[in-house]
Amino acid sequence: MNSSEAQKCLDDLWREYCESLRADPGRRAEVEERCISHGEVKMRYGMEVIGEPGPEGYPVYIALHGGGSGETPDMNNRQWEHMSVYYKDSVKCGIYVNPRGVRDTWDTHANPESYPLYDRLIENLVAFCGADPNRVYLMGFSAGGDGVYLVGPRMADRFAALHMSAGHHNSGSLVNLYRTPIQLQVGMNDTAHDRCYETVRYQDYLESLQKGDPEGYIHNVYVHVDKPHNFGDNVQEDQTVLVDNRVWLSRGTVTRRRVDANAVHFLEQFRRDPLPDRVIWELDARERAAQRSVESFYWLQVPGEIRKGTIVARLDRETNSIVVERDDTQGRARALLNDSMLDLDRPVKVVFPDGYRNVHNVVRTKETMEETLRERGDRNYIFSASLPLAFDWA
Repeated sequence: MNSSEAQKCLDDLWREYCESLRADPGRRAEVEERCISHGEVKMRYGMEVIGEPGPEGYPVYIALHGGGSGETPDMNNRQWEHMSVYYKDSVKCGIYVNPRGVRDTWDTHANPESYPLYDRLIENLVAFCGADPNRVYLMGFSAGGDGVYLVGPRMADRFAALHMSAGHHNSGSLVNLYRTPIQLQVGMNDTAHDRCYETVRYQDYLESLQKGDPEGYIHNVYVHVDKPHNFGDNVQEDQTVLVDNRVWLSRGTVTRRRVDANAVHFLEQFRRDPLPDRVIWELDARERAAQRSVESFYWLQVPGEIRKGTIVARLDRETNSIVVERDDTQGRARALLNDSMLDLDRPVKVVFPDGYRNVHNVVRTKETMEETLRERGDRNYIFSASLPLAFDWA
């Protein structure tokens, strides 16, 4: 199969896939009834389509409500209902979706079943509603902010950007946000669970991750002056925030500035790059999301049973190579490839940290395209070939 044949095959497979979803009564019911199931767990959601789509479809804003543990189902239902309008007025064009947390727990938006449900939700929005998979945004307030902290890194290759307000990180890792911008907001007087202090500490954490690579870990952090748990992250008027969050944290010094703190305005700046030149994947993120069937992250693939370690790899287009910077997967990782990444008509080199290299003659196959399409239901993640990222001593 040459590159032209591969492109035609991709187009045909994607068209057939979308047609099959739209013809599936179960899938149609999920969209019409605003309810998706995974096992015995159901995720209800509200949805409103606003404006007219652009050439690539609608952006999607997934908004997670507050509440969580210690709350009655009625209280969480009220929070869910409130989120149906909370950020919506700031969306001038897009699909606004507010899922109901699947259980009334502290991690209401990040239960093990939540992750495959988000996958299914996004797949349905693309196939039925004309969503642009490169402009899917995740946002949330309070317990919804907790959800952004937890879900975002575990599914970072699904999202164009994240917005977290008034939540707690619960010591979650943000390593996988290497290519996913995030904005954090908190009230200066939101001392419950030390949210105000921990938000600034996570600003320091993101900046430590970003050192040496300004293109990775794009972030912004606003601390709202004299505000408690609630503040204006959904309004059009500028808000008063600290000038220097760290000086406030260390010395208590309050200096003010006015900024546009609207969550949607931050998110809509960004588009997902589904095939970035460099990928950092911390596999520990899989542990809580073990019910997902997805074994890939961007263009890397590792068997689902491996849930520890990190793999870092990058594309070198000049040398037509994949450079493995780090691999803790016991040689189990693979690179998924298509013709927009490297020249698959030439030998592709895999270069390892110790300087060893393998050279592969790539074979495009329809089977690989079908497998990768089924896995994520995303046109951007249909790959025609895969290569092992393990050194062959033969």
